[in-house]
Amino acid sequence: MPRVTYVSAAGARTTVDVPVGDSVMDGALDNNIPGIIGQCGGGCTCSTCHCYVEAPWRSRLPAAEVDELALLEYAIEWRPSSRLACQIRITEALDGLVVGLPERQLP
Repeated sequence: MPRVTYVSAAGARTTVDVPVGDSVMDGALDNNIPGIIGQCGGGCTCSTCHCYVEAPWRSRLPAAEVDELALLEYAIEWRPSSRLACQIRITEALDGLVVGLPERQLP
């Protein structure tokens, strides 16, 4: 099963198994990772699962869709590496993915 490492704003690293087909958001919520709220449940209608995809993983992901890009405009602490965790689906090729979490999410 692919593993994803979540890095808190303070630098704490938590690595968990995330089933293929689940999202990075699902992995965080299923494993009680602080820093991901997932208020809309993965419907890409909020930005409470904002995360930072670390290099070199960014080039391995599909480009963000228009809806995701529009929501990222509202994310706190936006960076060029910002993505919505609900829009990143886990594949075997993403085994080892590392994502950073912002200090806070929109309420």
